[in-house]
Amino acid sequence: MNNTYPATRAARGDGTARGATGSPGGIGAGLLIALSLLAGIAPFATDMYLPAFPDMVGELSTTAAGVQLSLTAFLIGAGLGQLVFGPLSDRIGRRRPLLVGMVLYLVASAAAALATSIAVLIVARLIQGGAGAAGMVISRAIITDLAKGVAAARAMSVVMLISGVAPVLAPVVGSALVNPLGWRGLLWIVTGLVGVSLVATLLVVRETHPHAARTREHRPDRAAKVAELTSRAYVGNMLAFVLAFTAMMAYISASPFLYQVKIGLSAVQYGLVFGLNALALMVVGALSARLTRRFRVEDIARTGLRLSLAAVVAFGILAVTAVPPLWLAVPILFAVGSLGLVFGNTTALALTAVPAAAGLGSAILGMLQHILAGAVAPIVSIGGGTTALPLALTMLVASVGANVAFAATRPADRSSRLTAAVAESQNAG
Repeated sequence: MNNTYPATRAARGDGTARGATGSPGGIGAGLLIALSLLAGIAPFATDMYLPAFPDMVGELSTTAAGVQLSLTAFLIGAGLGQLVFGPLSDRIGRRRPLLVGMVLYLVASAAAALATSIAVLIVARLIQGGAGAAGMVISRAIITDLAKGVAAARAMSVVMLISGVAPVLAPVVGSALVNPLGWRGLLWIVTGLVGVSLVATLLVVRETHPHAARTREHRPDRAAKVAELTSRAYVGNMLAFVLAFTAMMAYISASPFLYQVKIGLSAVQYGLVFGLNALALMVVGALSARLTRRFRVEDIARTGLRLSLAAVVAFGILAVTAVPPLWLAVPILFAVGSLGLVFGNTTALALTAVPAAAGLGSAILGMLQHILAGAVAPIVSIGGGTTALPLALTMLVASVGANVAFAATRPADRSSRLTAAVAESQNAG
C-alpha cells in the first residue's frame, strides 16, 4: 500500500482545496480528526490535573511547589521536544518521528499515573511533555504539506481550535472528575486519550513529506531556510500567535484567583463561567473556518487581534475602578472568545511562509508558545487574587505585542504565499 499522500491538493475556483470528503482544507475528515487529537492531547494533558493538586501534596508527601514543578516540567518538555521532532520530521519524514513520539508519550503517561513519588512524577511529566510535542508540531507540518493558501487556513483553524480550547476545557473536566477518580484517575484518562491518538495515527496518518523532497539534491539549503525563518511573514505571524496564546494562558493561570477570590464565585460557578469562555472560543473558532470562504485570512486574524485587545483594555480599566467585581467577567469573555479568529489563521500564515522548513518553523512556534505560557503563571498570581491588575497588565502587554507583531509583516509578505493559490486558480478559471 502507498503510504505517501500527494504533496498538494488541487485548488477549487474559489481558492479552497477540497478532498473527497469536502472537509476543511481538502484534508479528509478522518485525517483531520486524527490531527486534531494529536494537536489537542498535549494541551489537554497540561492542566487537566490542576484541581487535584491539593490531594497530590498529601499522597506524594511533597509540597505545593513540588507538585507545581510537575506542571513546569511538562511545559519545558513540550517546548524542547518540538525543537527535536520538528526538524527531524523535515529530514526523515513526518510519520516515523510521530509514531516514536506517540509510543513514548503513552509509556510516559502510564508512568505518571503510576508514580509513587514526586521525583518519579516530575521525570515522567518531563518525558511526557517532550514526547507529546511530536503530535503538536508534526500535525501542523502535515497540514502545511497537504494544503496551501486559504485551504491551509481553514484546516489549521479546525485543528488549532481543538488545541486552543483543550487547555481551557481541561480544568473544567478535571474539576468534575477529581472527586470520583482522584488524580491518578485523571492521568489515566490522559493515558487512554494518548492510546486513542496512537491508534488513529497508525490507521489514518500516512507520510506527507515525500522522500524526493528529503533527498540531498532536493533538500533546501540552509540559506533558504534561514531566509524563510527570518522573514517578516513568518516572524510577525508566529509572534502574533505566540503572544495571543500567552494572553489566554495568563487568563487560565489567574482564573481561580480572579473568579473565586476577586469576584467571589463558588467552585461550581467558577466551572460554569470558565466553561462559557471555552464555549465562546470554540464557537468563534468554528466561525473563523467558515469566514475564510468570504474574507481574507489576514483580515480575519487582524479583526480577532483588535477585538481581543479592545476587550483587554476594557478589562484593565474596570480592574482599576470601583465597579462590582462581577463586571470583570464580561470583557474577559470577549478577550478570550475573539482569539478564535486568531489562532488558526496566524499559524497558517506563519507556516505558509516557510515551505522549506515547515517542521522547524512549527517547532519554533510551539517552543515559544510553551516557554511564555510557563513564564506568565507566576506573574499573574502576584497579589494573591485580591487585585486583577497583574492579570490585566500581563494580558495588555501580550495583546499589544501580538498586534504590533502582526502589523509589522509587510502586506506583500503576508499575502504572497497564502493567497497565491487563490489568484492562480481564479486566473486559470
